[in-house]
Amino acid sequence: MGGADCNSTDFGAAAYWDARYSSPSTGGKGRGGFFDWYQAYPALRPILRACVPTSSRVLMLGCGNSLLSEDMVKDGYEDIANMDISSVVIEQMKEKHMDIPQLTYMQMDVRDMSLFADGSFDCVIDKGTLDAMMCGDDAPHGASKMLAEVARIMRPGGIYMLITYGAPKERLTLLNQVRCRWEVELYIMPTPEYQLKWSNDAADAAMEKIKLTVDGQLPPDYVFKDPESNFIYVSYKSDTASENNSIVVGQEETTTSE
Repeated sequence: MGGADCNSTDFGAAAYWDARYSSPSTGGKGRGGFFDWYQAYPALRPILRACVPTSSRVLMLGCGNSLLSEDMVKDGYEDIANMDISSVVIEQMKEKHMDIPQLTYMQMDVRDMSLFADGSFDCVIDKGTLDAMMCGDDAPHGASKMLAEVARIMRPGGIYMLITYGAPKERLTLLNQVRCRWEVELYIMPTPEYQLKWSNDAADAAMEKIKLTVDGQLPPDYVFKDPESNFIYVSYKSDTASENNSIVVGQEETTTSE
């Protein structure tokens, strides 16, 4: 899913995703009829293992028919809740993983996660869901509601890991609308196709940690190895309550007030 894919499709609607997952042609592709947006677990493993302990209670937003959660459990993760707006895919994934107690599945809208109490999760993983919400009919309002819910259900000190095609100018602006203090680290990862092409050159295919500017932007002289690269925002929810919205990038802080 990319920015150009929005067009007139409401990617925030259950009807769209129910139809997609009901279709033999689009319901599942890739490994065993399942599909991962952007990046699969082997590419994400280094950053997940570095940032998210295996004992963490994890929420997978917009899980779809991704194998990310299954692969994480195989690698030692103990408790992953998976939610999606599509009841069709949730039933499919419940059936597939009925014998894996570490995985639970539930149909839910990311704009209203009232089933979860405040501070329920140590980590929330979002691989394309915010992007889908930004292509919804209620964007950007729906995306802002989603991020407010994400902040609410995360414990202080927890991590919101966002894998997206959205550059800092767009995504940090959204994060800064939430009444929460975030400490954000940015990584840039080439697409799987680019990684495969340059697999013999580890430096060229590797994920990079990027130091953002004071105002939360990419350095002006930064050059993408892969123009289609994915952005990975590792956002730590501060354990300090904030009257204003703020994002800390490195040692600098940007603040906005409502």
